[in-house]
Amino acid sequence: MHRPDRSILARRAVVALALLSLAGPSRAQTGKGAAPSPILAELNAAVTRLVARVSPAVVQIRVTGYGPAGDAGAGEGPVVSRQRTIGSGVIVDPAGYVLTNEHVIHGAQRIQVVLPAPPDGEKAPTKGGRQRIYEARVVGTQASIDLALLRIDATGLPTLAIDPSAKVRQGEMVFAIGSPQGLASTVTMGVVSSSARQLDVLAPLPTPMLLIQTDAPINLGNSGGPLVNADGVLVGINTFIVSQSGGSQGLGFAIPAPMVRFAYDNLRKYGHVRRIEAGITAQAVTPTLATGLGLSRDWGVVVADVSPGSAAAAAGVRPGDVIDTFDGLPVDSLPALTGALFLHQVGEPVALGLIRGDQPISLTVNAPEAKQPTDLLADLANPDRGLVPRLGILGVDVSEKLRGIIPPLRIGYGVVVAARTAEGGSRGTGLQPGDVIHAMNGNPVESVEGLRQAVLAVKAGDPVVLQVERQGRLTYLAFEME
Repeated sequence: MHRPDRSILARRAVVALALLSLAGPSRAQTGKGAAPSPILAELNAAVTRLVARVSPAVVQIRVTGYGPAGDAGAGEGPVVSRQRTIGSGVIVDPAGYVLTNEHVIHGAQRIQVVLPAPPDGEKAPTKGGRQRIYEARVVGTQASIDLALLRIDATGLPTLAIDPSAKVRQGEMVFAIGSPQGLASTVTMGVVSSSARQLDVLAPLPTPMLLIQTDAPINLGNSGGPLVNADGVLVGINTFIVSQSGGSQGLGFAIPAPMVRFAYDNLRKYGHVRRIEAGITAQAVTPTLATGLGLSRDWGVVVADVSPGSAAAAAGVRPGDVIDTFDGLPVDSLPALTGALFLHQVGEPVALGLIRGDQPISLTVNAPEAKQPTDLLADLANPDRGLVPRLGILGVDVSEKLRGIIPPLRIGYGVVVAARTAEGGSRGTGLQPGDVIHAMNGNPVESVEGLRQAVLAVKAGDPVVLQVERQGRLTYLAFEME
């Protein structure tokens, strides 16, 4: 006999609850024995099965680093202290690949992934107990959409697949799973408040994308965990809440699955998300702007500038053009355009639909790949002179030429990590491309050669502390030399 799927059961249950609330006093309220509701029993069983299937793939992320110690030592200058934060993640490949938010691991010195304990009655897979903790390394990050990919040395793990075709609808029942306030494997339930929410000043993290809004309770520590539908399909990665109190107020937001899947494939292969550079500067159309420019519509996106010599200029795009479609998808807002740009495959031409005056125009833009700062660093690095084998990195001396590529430095000298090597000790050092090494064990590092000689003088097993500048912040990376 054909059984209805879980999403249908869930919706029936919601209707049943509403009908029950209108039906008057229950048998229990009138003193008579209450008969169980078959629909509610089906809902309970369906939710229990869903959670049992999804929860094993949801992990806790423990991050250790240094940060400001509040008001401590205010009269003695700034004080930093070792801090620990907790987030969530989801296993997306049985070989140990874990997705989480970039802000969860931002500035981390040490990242640990805690796998959920097996269900009661099952034997623990390790002799050390039920809790399994793994050291994690960063495979890649993309701060602009708040995603990071980690890997742990484990295999055969339970996973939650990312279906790029997964869609959500307003009013659909969803479940958020994670570690709010450090409480691992917490499940909350709600509905999709909006399937494509555009945020601006409300967002605590800068994001140009359309997000899923949900009223499923999300709290601090849920970041990086999955949002799944009633079928147990991952529809998003929970990323932040909007709250005045710091607790859930029914305003939670998640990165949609299509964007998550695209980013995951790129992070795993390249360490960052490859994107195109069309050379277009766009802005939102307002009624005042539309009237002043004589545009045919008072909403949408208009081209404000076209970079000289860019792919868009070569294709014939002009300032004042209204962008109607991008790769056949309608463009009604800046986040819609940003999302379409983000998801466009590098190497494929862009089909751009414009409105110029009152006339629709179709153009093909052969946009090249946008250069990442780390790619430019790698171009400048000389493998013969820049290799530091014991750290497993390719370094570049800070120079005037380099200053035009990297952000302004807190300290004017050092060695920039251009790339990590497949061999060597970079896995255990925590170094990432773009890091600037200023000192080693308290001694200034002014060149790749100086760093290489300092590293060679350290014996295996001896402690090494690197003073590193990462995204404008100074931090220490401490490890034992291999």
